[in-house]
Amino acid sequence: MNAIKITSTAILSLLLGIAAPAYAQHEQQDQKQDHPEQQQSKHEQAKPQQEHGQQQQQEQDQKQQYTQQQQQLDQKQQHAQQQQRGNEHPQRTREEQRVQQSAWQDHRSQHWNSDHRNWQQRGGYNGYRMPDDRYRGYFGQDHGFRIYGLPFLVVGGYPRFQYEGYWISLVDPWPEAWGNDWYDNDDVYVTYADNGYYLYNRRYPNVGIAISISM
Repeated sequence: MNAIKITSTAILSLLLGIAAPAYAQHEQQDQKQDHPEQQQSKHEQAKPQQEHGQQQQQEQDQKQQYTQQQQQLDQKQQHAQQQQRGNEHPQRTREEQRVQQSAWQDHRSQHWNSDHRNWQQRGGYNGYRMPDDRYRGYFGQDHGFRIYGLPFLVVGGYPRFQYEGYWISLVDPWPEAWGNDWYDNDDVYVTYADNGYYLYNRRYPNVGIAISISM
């Protein structure tokens, strides 16, 4: 009888000893299975935030690209309008034609090499200097125009015309080699070089006439 009790006790202890590690191992496996789900949940929470940040960056890039394209389009339209204004020949009265032609012809040089003086030879340019953004938008070699049809005055015997809100006065005579009606038919442009402003004729690109700018 005692032998049976001892045997039963031993068998029960053995079963308990086997069951306890097995239960602990099962709990560890359950925890391991739960842990990937938690990582996946965190990853899914972070994913919308990353996508939102990428979407915001894309929207900013698109806005910047649109702004640059719009600026380029505006500059092209302004340039086209300038060319159109230069090609248009508004009607002038005979008296206006006579006054303007006389002023231009009286200001023609007979000996350009000796009559011409650049701004350095004149002691430097001391007149009005236009803002950089205005200069880039309407002046320089890429912004040609025609003098014909622009507001015109004669001041002190020198021709003066208005372009884009600025009065441009010639302080140099114009070369005798230029055509008789260059001021009506030739494309010109204003550039800043060698510490002063000069008027250039596209038909004769190697010669610049010293000019003064005023409002």
